[in-house]
Amino acid sequence: MRLIRLGDPGFERPAVLDDDERAFDLTPVTRDIDGDFLAGDGIARARAALAAGELQPVDTRDQRSGSPLARPGTVLCVGQNYAAHAAESGDSPPTRPVIFFKTPNTVVGPYDEVLVPRGSEKTDWEVELAVVIGRRARYLGSPEEALDHVAGYAVSNDVSERAFQIEESGGQWSKGKCCETFNPLGPWLVPAEEVGDPQSLRLRSFVNGEPRQDSSTADMIFSVAFLVHHLSQYLVLEPGDVINTGTPQGVALSGRHPYLRPGDVMELEIDRLGRQRQLLGKA
Repeated sequence: MRLIRLGDPGFERPAVLDDDERAFDLTPVTRDIDGDFLAGDGIARARAALAAGELQPVDTRDQRSGSPLARPGTVLCVGQNYAAHAAESGDSPPTRPVIFFKTPNTVVGPYDEVLVPRGSEKTDWEVELAVVIGRRARYLGSPEEALDHVAGYAVSNDVSERAFQIEESGGQWSKGKCCETFNPLGPWLVPAEEVGDPQSLRLRSFVNGEPRQDSSTADMIFSVAFLVHHLSQYLVLEPGDVINTGTPQGVALSGRHPYLRPGDVMELEIDRLGRQRQLLGKA
């Protein structure tokens, strides 16, 4: 089972895909796929309604796919969580998680246009595993209990403008991370129990059909369980919050590839979580 949202921006309707990729209307179960839905055992209720044949089929043709999660409360990001990416950025691997935030309104659909900011010369791609919180996490006792607070996973593109992030930052990264459309999410929100071990997923990215990143979440410095536990010591994670867990090597910042330009096409995929695609436009 995979959760999706269909429709124009601001008017998406929740739906669910079964194992045969047939779509069904989820509005009898919930008005949307958001923090309230996740906190209210929504995934189990959606699965039960689907199994009972209580949901009506939906024709997905000619319908836009929105972000599979509506209105994330917080988008937390982990920097340099793959040693090779830290090295290509010119830094040593961190000894504790590097954390920054993206504004929730950066989140767009998996096939929506991504806008190159005005004045940008260094727009970059970053394929990442997104963790969606399903239960409130506050001062968790151990990493072992952390995964019980995860609702599911999705593909995330932590689009970045490196000049804004580094040269214009003033010491923080947010200027290069919060430009409009800078966090495509999806195509699906896949329940955690259907993904299994989040540290055994291959993730890849392509620009104009050419390979860029190809790695595994097994190479993360800090695991998903560690990150959820660690973050809960410093802030309260709420249902519907998103954690972008870092990107592997192969980005333009490395100097091995050109930065993005309007007209380029990004494609990103993660095992079991699907594939997204964005055309670059002008802001």
